[in-house]
Amino acid sequence: MFEQLYRQRMELSKLINGYLSQNGTHMTAIPSLFFSRYPNKTGPNYGVHKPSLCIVVQGMKEVFLSQERFQYGPADYLVASVKLPITGQVTQASLEQPYLALKLEFTPSEIVEVLRDTQIEADKKENVKRGMYVSKIEQPLLDAVTRLVRLLENPKEIQVLAPLIRKEIIYRVLQGEHGGILKQIAIEGSYTNQISDVIEHIMKNYEKSFKIEGLAEIGNMSVSSLHRHFKEVTAMSPIQFQKQLRLQEARSLLLSEIPDAADVAFRVGYESPSQFSREYSRMFGLPPKEDIKRLKQNKDKTINA
Repeated sequence: MFEQLYRQRMELSKLINGYLSQNGTHMTAIPSLFFSRYPNKTGPNYGVHKPSLCIVVQGMKEVFLSQERFQYGPADYLVASVKLPITGQVTQASLEQPYLALKLEFTPSEIVEVLRDTQIEADKKENVKRGMYVSKIEQPLLDAVTRLVRLLENPKEIQVLAPLIRKEIIYRVLQGEHGGILKQIAIEGSYTNQISDVIEHIMKNYEKSFKIEGLAEIGNMSVSSLHRHFKEVTAMSPIQFQKQLRLQEARSLLLSEIPDAADVAFRVGYESPSQFSREYSRMFGLPPKEDIKRLKQNKDKTINA
């Protein structure tokens, strides 16, 4: 079995390397499938992790969800069952053996379809667990992923076969050691499903103030239950979750659109530019202007390398 896993990883490595013409993360011709290649370790990258399966083919990566650390490499896979603001970085890579990985995003409706068609049982009120986990990869899952990636060599087959293989991949993940976590997101009325509704509301309205009672009403639970279950799923409180979204969006705006930190602060929902600057520094290590200057300098060095 170990030999078969090794051969499949080598094949995936060759396919990803052959597909990517440049380093970074890139979308493929298969919907919601992304490839990544980095020849060096990376600094922290901040973003929202959508529900997805992530597999490292070569190298190592670590992801932080609040203060919780998830590390995974070629023997593992990472799953996010809900949208989560995270910090990620490549921890093992070199020119000779670059970091290679793939990510396949999916939706709750796809999980519902697999649960319905395969009649996999799921407990509606199963204990709430973290919306992200790392598990050991098994040969049937890696085999299905390899077959999906091979479709890039036969583009005419993607439209017909990719949905079928995606369905098999989701089935394999649901059958895995922590598959119950993924099941919960698709079960209407489960705590995780209710928390996902709250997450969606915060993400769509991150720049607005909200009352915890209003969020509890959206989640159809009491205020105390909301606090408890939200933290179980996301490793943070609703306010901390919103703060991370605001600061990530602020950084993106400073890099691409708006040079003035005070304007960005108001745009993402802060009433006080000084509070924004303090919280920005706490999250990214430098005040807004200095952080953006550093990021642009590092980008220029990468382009000119």
